[in-house]
Amino acid sequence: MGRYALLGTLLLSSTLGHSQGLKSEGGRFFLDGKPYRGVGINYYDLFTRISAKPSDESTLEGLRKLAEAGIPFVRFNAGGFTERDWQRYLDDPKGFLEPFDRVVRTAEEAGIGLIPSLFWNPIHQKTVGERREAWGDPGSQTIALMRRYVADVVGRYKESPAIWAWELGNEWNLKADLPNAASFRKEGEDERDDLESQQMAVAIKEFAAAVRKLDARRALITGHSHPRAQAWHNTAERSWKPDSIEQWREVILRDNTDAMDTIGLHIYGDTEAPETGGQWSTDWADYLTKLRTLADEKKLPVFIGEFGLAEGGKRNPEQVKERFREILKAMEDARVDMAAAWVYDLGNQEGTWNITFDNDRAYILDDVISANKRWQDNPVFRK
Repeated sequence: MGRYALLGTLLLSSTLGHSQGLKSEGGRFFLDGKPYRGVGINYYDLFTRISAKPSDESTLEGLRKLAEAGIPFVRFNAGGFTERDWQRYLDDPKGFLEPFDRVVRTAEEAGIGLIPSLFWNPIHQKTVGERREAWGDPGSQTIALMRRYVADVVGRYKESPAIWAWELGNEWNLKADLPNAASFRKEGEDERDDLESQQMAVAIKEFAAAVRKLDARRALITGHSHPRAQAWHNTAERSWKPDSIEQWREVILRDNTDAMDTIGLHIYGDTEAPETGGQWSTDWADYLTKLRTLADEKKLPVFIGEFGLAEGGKRNPEQVKERFREILKAMEDARVDMAAAWVYDLGNQEGTWNITFDNDRAYILDDVISANKRWQDNPVFRK
């Protein structure tokens, strides 16, 4: 462990002047000054596994294997999840980030990109003694802790060529403005713990400002899922009335605010777009084409931070494989800029979502590698 303690802000200073990650400009991503388009994979517990047990270097080995196979980047949970996690950070920030140092060092050595999601789960209310509504108050202790963690992480790794982009969290938008929010409250919670889209917008703005104080270049991603098909009406009426395409466009831009420089969404193949994305769409291919049109109008690249399909349910393994490839082709045809499949080496999802080089879902890694070759053979991909 001692050999990692000196990394800190001196992390691989010899690499200064090399890649500074992804840049969003004019509706495209750029990597090393060239237009970039690619497919990676989610490695959810890349950091959290070694953080929980520093002697377990299995995720570091997994990162090396992905790089050797040709996977260009991974997205992962890069912060605390529980109250206990955040307390560990507060008690010993340096110790909390030492496993992160090892992840970054391994990625640098292996030549694979990292997209850390800093607040996968919003900071636990008990950690700061505030309600979830505090995300909407720039003067709150919640926002102060968010700024502190951003300063520590971004300040520590901003010179690393392994860091491609910075992401706020995971699917926060699905928690916002729920008409049935009361049914999700835990013991002791009330309406002050129901996240609202206005509060989320403040959090996004403050997150972006905190990152930009230290890193003016790298792309900023919300980490959102696709909006619920009733998201506009959830906000306006607390109803489940379906949104029109105009209302969907409004929600996409509201939740991926001007403070960010990408449109971030997640899509999954277990449903079709009219069911969960919008009745104005015919399927995911149509949905993504309309998303591409909106993104082009606003000159923003599109990052599908999660996509895929689990084993089981109504589809047999061959049908799952076929459906996965349909989704991948839909993204390719719609000129999605970047995407990441869900999920690599997550043991508690074996038999459903888990992808490894040795299980029955290994074909997904092959498909991702093949997609990168197609997507990157023609880097100037705008029509």
